[in-house]
Amino acid sequence: MQRVVKFLQENPVQYLATVGRDGKAKCRPFMFSFEKNGKLWFNTSNQKDVYKDMQENPNIEICIASPEYQWIRISGKTVFENNLEIKAAALENPIVKENYQTPENPVFEVFYLEDAHAVLADFSGNPPQEIDL
Repeated sequence: MQRVVKFLQENPVQYLATVGRDGKAKCRPFMFSFEKNGKLWFNTSNQKDVYKDMQENPNIEICIASPEYQWIRISGKTVFENNLEIKAAALENPIVKENYQTPENPVFEVFYLEDAHAVLADFSGNPPQEIDL
């Protein structure tokens, strides 16, 4: 888990893929919030298409690459939770704070990945490392 969290923190722009409500693949830049109690937490607005896509089909995949040509793919099922403690912690990021101001903001949503699975790889020729999170 710590290797995955470190990679997410060191590479702040990730790409989150969903199955859109139109049945087509959708991919967009995203940001990792933090790990707490063995869960990878993220946030979004319930006004965005990504939220609506995840409500219809909660299975997602996140892909992250480093400047050193290493990458991680993380798949899992999104679980939204109205958790004010997690929302308050997410607001420590200035970008999130600017968008949502308070944990009570009705459009502010936090979610974690259930049954998450990570695949770490690079161009070394070594087999990818797989981690159940």
